[in-house]
Amino acid sequence: MSPTYELPTERPGRVRTMAALAALGALAITVAAGVPAFAATTSEPTPPPPVSAPVGEHTLVQSDVDAWLDGLLPSALESAGIAGGVVTVVDDGKVVTTRGYGYADTGTTGGEAVPVDPQSTLFRPGSVSKLFTATAAMQLVENGDVDLDTDIGEYLDFDVPRSFDGPITMRHLLTHTAGFEERLGGLIGSGDVSPVLRDELAEDPPEQIYEPGTVPAYSNYGNSLAGYIVEHVSGVPFEEYVEQNILTPAGMTSSTFEQPLPDALRDRMSKGYDTSAAAPGPFEIVGTPPAGALTASAPDMARFMLAQLGEPGTGSILEPRTLELMHAPGLDESSLGNLAASPRMTLGFFDESRNGQWIIGHGGDTNYFHSHLQLYPEERTGIFVSFNSTGDSGLVTLELRDAVLHGFTDRYFPAGSTPAAGTVDAATAKEHAAIAAGSYVASRGMQSTFLASLEAFSTTQLTPQDDGRLLITPGPLSDAPALYEEIEPWVWREVGGQRVIAMRVTDDKVEAIGIEGAFTLLPAQPERAQAVVLPVLGVSALILLVAAVAWPVGAITRRVRRRSLPGSVPVTEAGRLRPERTGRVVRLLTNIATVCAVLALGGWTATLITVMGLQDVSAFSLRQLQVVQGLGVLGIVPAALQVVGAIRHRLGWRKVLGTVLVLLALAGIAWFAAEFRLLAPSVSY
Repeated sequence: MSPTYELPTERPGRVRTMAALAALGALAITVAAGVPAFAATTSEPTPPPPVSAPVGEHTLVQSDVDAWLDGLLPSALESAGIAGGVVTVVDDGKVVTTRGYGYADTGTTGGEAVPVDPQSTLFRPGSVSKLFTATAAMQLVENGDVDLDTDIGEYLDFDVPRSFDGPITMRHLLTHTAGFEERLGGLIGSGDVSPVLRDELAEDPPEQIYEPGTVPAYSNYGNSLAGYIVEHVSGVPFEEYVEQNILTPAGMTSSTFEQPLPDALRDRMSKGYDTSAAAPGPFEIVGTPPAGALTASAPDMARFMLAQLGEPGTGSILEPRTLELMHAPGLDESSLGNLAASPRMTLGFFDESRNGQWIIGHGGDTNYFHSHLQLYPEERTGIFVSFNSTGDSGLVTLELRDAVLHGFTDRYFPAGSTPAAGTVDAATAKEHAAIAAGSYVASRGMQSTFLASLEAFSTTQLTPQDDGRLLITPGPLSDAPALYEEIEPWVWREVGGQRVIAMRVTDDKVEAIGIEGAFTLLPAQPERAQAVVLPVLGVSALILLVAAVAWPVGAITRRVRRRSLPGSVPVTEAGRLRPERTGRVVRLLTNIATVCAVLALGGWTATLITVMGLQDVSAFSLRQLQVVQGLGVLGIVPAALQVVGAIRHRLGWRKVLGTVLVLLALAGIAWFAAEFRLLAPSVSY
């Protein structure tokens, strides 16, 4: 799971979350100043330094790993504002090391600080939990109780939304290609009530927006459906099934999916923090437990890695042939097309290969905990890292996890040679780059709810360069621009880096760009492009804000000057002022609509920030916002009448221009509300 747009979930999710929060900041600035933001840079970024073998040989033994981690993490945690963390490494069938750093309880709310105990302190791995859900599902596949390619309707006792005729299968759920949009409501909360999995999934589910098997789109709902199938088919509650069939066989006696924690484990739980200087947050309750409810110690995560590697004597959870199936790519070109040339999902894991090494893994984030697990199946190696704080900046835990994971690979499995040169000629590369140019949005989105508005503020821009390379702003899973070069037809590699993306193209139009496993970029709808949305929203908001302020200021000024109310029209033949009641009413209604439109924009901004922080917003509050927004939309009618009146009564070009601008601004906000589902009948999200 993951907070922000990462909706606690995984490493990529975390990046998208922060992008969404940055978008919300842009919305607030737009409302206040009307200044379009997010202008895409066209300058060429400095490529990352090439990966090279570290100086000297490093053997994967405890003394070397401990020395490396001890030199890296203590100062990094302190500078990043992270209270504590833990790392464990396995290799060749045994645990190499388990190290703890910082504090499980900083003592900021009283009492003495409690250091992280690497052997006993418990952490929340977030979406790393999905690996346990996938493992449980594969056990049912192994036993013949579930077929990977049979429609899941055979295994459910409720209907799921369907917009396409094709089946939804367990294979689709485990590869995040079932086609569901994302939902945030109820994802993470707090309290002492255990969620009921079936109720969470069956009541108000997300829409299916992609044809199954064709568009990877990370889905907490899809993974949780797999968990419920485990529960329904086995006849055992999901939490109990995992305990009986995974945790106990693997020797994970300090781990559980139970929420809240059982009494025997509660005192060992690390506190979770925004930053190391902040007060701790509550124990988080994940609304759909299969997607991210695991609580575990580092030694237990080491045991899980050994079991996933199929090491003898470490607890058998899957047969070798099933492990091999689970670790292999879950889909091929027959459904993904050329997206299969980018890193693909296995039946649960992301492909995170580096330095020519086959690496599979999964990240996870809650509001406070940030974790990642990687396996090297061919090397019989694994590493798990978890931190108990978000840190001083939104991306700091992602950067620190990458420092640990990439540093581990580079130290113990350095690249043997430089990547092979591309095979695409310059003319073809230029042609393909020109075709790929444009704005793109993440497939992991929320198209049927008011959160569709996030799409306008989190686009990715692809800009062709003169030499045929592509500038991607921001780069995939990053907040900085990245430069890519074509190495095979429609396959691109980061210049100076190792990340690879692939495009699915039909009739010289890009349909999708695979960037990592369950994350895809799709062409943005032209009417939702930032170049359209930001000017319309920004200028409209500025005009309405000025008009809303001018209303009371003008009224006070006229009262002071003892002038008549606005709405009076020029003289009659007798030279007297004649009040126009209709004009007054029209002006009053227009002013009310103007204020409502401004209040609605501010309210939606606050709501989006709250929701992206994984805090729930009540349906009543959302309905109130829709009422206010609706009044702003209805204000178009009196605003149009005001324009007609100003023209008919020849009130002067300034008056006419002012009324026209207000009308256009109200229309602009109404268009935004309609286009981005702010007035959708359902307020689910």
